Amino acid sequence: MIDLTIRPQGRERNLQQARQAGIIIPTLEQMRRPETIPQPILDRLTRVGLWDVDPLNLFRISWKNQPAAQGGLFQAAPNYIELPPALTGVPARIVAMVGKWFPTGCHKVGASFGCLAPRLVTGQFDVSAQKAVWPSTGNYCRGGAFNSKLLGVHAVAILPAGMSQERFDWLHSIGAEVIATPGCESNVKEIFDKTNELKADPQYMVFNQFEEMGNHLWHYAVTGPALCDLFDAIRRPGDRFAGACFTSGSAGTIGCGDYLKERHPALKLAVGEALQCPTILNNGFGDHRIEGIGDKHIPWIHNVKNTDMVIDIDDEDSQRLLRLFNTPEGRDYLRASGVEEDTLEKLSWLGISGIANVLCCIKMAKYYELTSQDVVATVLTDSAEMYGSRIRELEEAHGPYSPTAAAVDHAGHMLGLRTDSMAELNYYDRKRVHNLKYYTWVEQQGRTMEELQDLWYGSAWADIHSQAAALDDLIRQFNEDAGVLAGL
Repeated sequence: MIDLTIRPQGRERNLQQARQAGIIIPTLEQMRRPETIPQPILDRLTRVGLWDVDPLNLFRISWKNQPAAQGGLFQAAPNYIELPPALTGVPARIVAMVGKWFPTGCHKVGASFGCLAPRLVTGQFDVSAQKAVWPSTGNYCRGGAFNSKLLGVHAVAILPAGMSQERFDWLHSIGAEVIATPGCESNVKEIFDKTNELKADPQYMVFNQFEEMGNHLWHYAVTGPALCDLFDAIRRPGDRFAGACFTSGSAGTIGCGDYLKERHPALKLAVGEALQCPTILNNGFGDHRIEGIGDKHIPWIHNVKNTDMVIDIDDEDSQRLLRLFNTPEGRDYLRASGVEEDTLEKLSWLGISGIANVLCCIKMAKYYELTSQDVVATVLTDSAEMYGSRIRELEEAHGPYSPTAAAVDHAGHMLGLRTDSMAELNYYDRKRVHNLKYYTWVEQQGRTMEELQDLWYGSAWADIHSQAAALDDLIRQFNEDAGVLAGL
């Protein structure tokens, strides 16, 4: 479970920082239901830009932000895009919630909040004496650095050297200390090695998204309900919530599947990964280019017992579609193919891992022969804004784009997807994947066999889910003791 033990001295110093900086911490309930946010905060948010480094933007860690760069508030249903059959090639309704309209332009700002908030309001993390370390394959460290900046915390971002230049530029712009580890997205162990080195120094506290249950809890308590709200908003008579697909970075987002299955027990839950690094599919390894997902291990916080399917995506598919969606030639071709203008304008909302998520949904729809009354949902972690350099690299590698090249990319990398390199997971398949956690977490990272067994046989997941209310109570008490909200 998440440790919610109070450390009075650290908590008091965090309260002092909150008073000085005017910081109010949002609850998970307020992120889930923004209509519960106090009116004085809403009034002030109308004067704050979505990406401003302002503590009020903690309240915009929500799927329900209005899609406005300046002064927007909230809406009843999350921002989403529905991808039509003319684009996907399947009749199923594929819908994706949009991460672009979070602060930082990525939903990982929520995952990092879920890891930081428990230690902040309990005083386990002391803002006056410690640095927050954010190990990541890309966007999580951006979210952690942003939340750290809002809270007056020194942030240390650790990410692979092979990530896009835009990520490094952004981290430097916000004042984060940046450590680049060898390799690309799939080189997670190198990240762990660096964090273990820093752990030896008490001034560093590591917020490891791959094992922090606050990451899982945030998605269970916020992303899961948001997807259910989206389905309720778009459902037509006879529609079924048939499935949900999420590529595994930290496996935080797939934690929302626990909530989805409580609400829609027949729903199929799939985890995606890169074909070039098929760890879940066949214990494989390798390098890949789907930025934001990490492989060669099974995250501690992945509830494998609740996962119905693994779907592998060729990283070349996501790269080629990134170019198709974000060039004039590509959009002209799609327009001529029957994709409506409103959809074309939103295709830049799909970053590389978001495209991979959508491809997982298409493969699931083909595998289960889903119909126009079946809804398959996913999320778009970030947008194309972080990948301009990747599009330029594709231009250099493959030459100028043309209508013919666009047609080939659409046919070969989306319409032509097959149901290979994927598998339904039976009980023993899931246990095989779960058992892989032993080699990373027990042998290397100090977890115990008893903890590992509890994740499979015990009540660990239900116990963690039950902590949402307790964490919100601690946040409310912290805000009351700080007195900032009362002074608005």
